[in-house]
Amino acid sequence: MTEVLFTNIAQIVTPQAGPQRGAAMRELMVIPDAALLVRDGLVAWVGSQKDAPQAQQTHDLGGVAVTPALIDPHTHAIWAGNRLGDFEARVEGMPYETILARGGGIRSTMRATRQASLDELVALALPRLQALSASGAATIEIKSGYGLDFETEVRMLEAVRVLQTRTAAALCPTLLLHVPPEENRAEYVQEVCHSLIPRVAEGKLAEAVDVFCETEAFSVPETRAMLEAARRHGLQIKLHADQFHTIGGTELACELGALSVDHLEASTEGQIRALAASPTVATVLPGVTLHLGLPAAPARALIDAGACLALGTDLNPGSAPVFSPQLALALGVRLNRLTPAEALTAATVNAAAALGLTDRGALSVGQRADFLALHSADWRDLPYTLGANPIQTLWIKGRPL
Repeated sequence: MTEVLFTNIAQIVTPQAGPQRGAAMRELMVIPDAALLVRDGLVAWVGSQKDAPQAQQTHDLGGVAVTPALIDPHTHAIWAGNRLGDFEARVEGMPYETILARGGGIRSTMRATRQASLDELVALALPRLQALSASGAATIEIKSGYGLDFETEVRMLEAVRVLQTRTAAALCPTLLLHVPPEENRAEYVQEVCHSLIPRVAEGKLAEAVDVFCETEAFSVPETRAMLEAARRHGLQIKLHADQFHTIGGTELACELGALSVDHLEASTEGQIRALAASPTVATVLPGVTLHLGLPAAPARALIDAGACLALGTDLNPGSAPVFSPQLALALGVRLNRLTPAEALTAATVNAAAALGLTDRGALSVGQRADFLALHSADWRDLPYTLGANPIQTLWIKGRPL
């Protein structure tokens, strides 16, 4: 048994365990002059230092604030190539359709990723994951989706399996059906349902299936078929929806009981009501708002209506080169009108719920001892800081990264 008592903590600040909705997202437990007992990687006790139990070992954290580690519930961290030319063209005013016609856009990422070997994909992704963890992420979701062809999709998921052996962060692999083919679309959807999803499920290569349901991507009937196939094979389900248009993806997510529906920049009153009445987590991605100049997802309205809201980076080469969950949290306050407390809840227990996880995101007894020791004695430096890292150390299962 390994037992460590962490002492000299200026304040421990944590949401309650489990998904929090609406006004409950602002209800943080704040313990000044605190201590934290970790036993075999789990929180065994938390409270005032004057009441702390004895332990085999002690570790002085130096008078700083402690919060739960962050959870990034939405990344596309595996890709090859770059979109730097797209970025330059876009800021100069070139329409995305023209960028695509010139050979850029998402299909350029798909071409480069298809050409990359497993070892190359792992080597490219590892520093991205290290950057996410350096800025607070102890758990990171990683999607496929840049393959289109099935062999590349499987290779991306195999890369996640290799990466899990090379990083202390927990990695959650998701099969993403991202872009439909330009021809034989109906046949592709059938092959996804009857070949790719069973193969991924049998190989335990993914925990969930995500579908991009949009005017430019998959229709609601196509999305339904693929998500129902995922559920038949024991996989969780998620959606990208309402990024540009409201075509029914959010309503489908709520109907099917999806873990989460992500993006939501175009969501309006009907989608907000559906999410408020559903256990499905609304995941917003403020980095996309910053990078593309899109309207921000209506996070304030979602919380006020009673929804469960999470924050993610959406790390990807085209629309969100955001390598920091701490920055996503800070942007959620500024762009999505979250309070600091709501942002912390969204980036911890609610982000865990978006991945179907209940054992992390809060510093309460029985939860994983994943926590952040900040540089500051005040936890609010976590959402306040821009352009520097307010995190001194990420601890995963009670061990420093």
